[in-house]
This record gives sequence, structure tokens and C-alpha cells, in this order.
Amino acid sequence: MQRRFFNCGVNPLSSPLRCGTWGIFACRLEPRIFCITTYINLFDRSTAVVVMGMKINKTNAARLLDRAHIAYELVPYEVDEEHLAAAHVAEQLNEDIAQVFKTLVLRGDRTGILVCVIPGDGEVNLKLAAKVSGNKSVEMLHMKELLPTTGYIRGGCSPIGMKKHFPTYFHKTCLDFHYIYVSAGVRGIQIKIDPADLIKFVSAEVGEIAI
Repeated sequence: MQRRFFNCGVNPLSSPLRCGTWGIFACRLEPRIFCITTYINLFDRSTAVVVMGMKINKTNAARLLDRAHIAYELVPYEVDEEHLAAAHVAEQLNEDIAQVFKTLVLRGDRTGILVCVIPGDGEVNLKLAAKVSGNKSVEMLHMKELLPTTGYIRGGCSPIGMKKHFPTYFHKTCLDFHYIYVSAGVRGIQIKIDPADLIKFVSAEVGEIAI
């Protein structure tokens, strides 16, 4: 598919990719200045897409959303190995950090592994997380356990497509927005998605779990 990108001073990595439809995407940069590109249909069986001339392999999380026919956008961003926090991602995306959610993995004393998805500028409240998950206490999973447990690494942990399904909890503020961002399962790509669709897809619960 032919793709056109008008040189209007935008970093290509900051422009989102619409999945699941064909059409035109217009991104406002400054008053009266727009950049235009085309959507790419990702509901096919291809394993990679081309974004702004760059080949990007679809992540497992993206393929799972494709199969479920859930609308989303893949949004690349520049990775800084020294700054993997959500604040850097939000800055790269030029989005409110309250809409850029991070995925944390915990262990409960009764239920075992659980997943908490909270705003990028928040901290998980262990007492609240324990209460909502039916545990007496919970603790953060040790970093060395993250990959063998979930299949993901720090900075690229997604609530979608872990090695197995774990009880998942979203902080209640996710429903304040029409869309939020979560990791696509690798460093450098975020998924922009309707929180209601995401919550339903991963069979998550919503509650107050962060401060």
C-alpha cells in the first residue's frame, strides 16, 4: 500500500498507526499545520507492517487484538535504555501521563500472581491491591521473575498476551478517558486503545489500586 507523509516537521516515531481500517489520518501539529498519512489494515495475517518507511514486527499483543477484531493503534516511540519509566513514554508520545498506563506484576499470599495496570504517574497501593484481589497481602514480583513469569521484560510488559492469564486489575481512572496507552509487549511500541475494550478483552476488574 502506498503511504504518503508530508514533511511538516514531525518526528515519524510520534505519529500513531491506526489498525483495522483503511482511511486518512490527520495529526494537528501546530495551528493550521497538519501531517497526513494513510491507515494500514492490521486485521490481516501478516507478521509485520511498515510505518513511515520502517518495518515493525507485529507483537503478540497486537495479533491477539487483531483476532478479536478490537480496534487499536500501534504507536512507536523512541526508546531510552536509561529512562524506561512511563514519564519518558508520555513525553515521547506527547500525551498526558495519566493516560499512559504501566503494567505491574505482583504476587498475592492467597491467589498468587496478579497484574495491576495503573497510571504512569501513580504508585500501586499494596493494601488496596490486596483488598481488591482477595489477598491478605501482596508484594511486587522480583524483576528477575518477570520474564519467566509473563514472557515480558521491564519497559515492555503488556497486560495483553502474557504466558498465561492472571487476574488483572485496572485503576479506576482509566475509564475517565476515551483512550489509554499500554505497552504492546516490546520496548518502543505502545497500544492506544479504548479502555473499556481492553478491560473486557483481558477479563479485568476495575478498582482503586493506585495512589
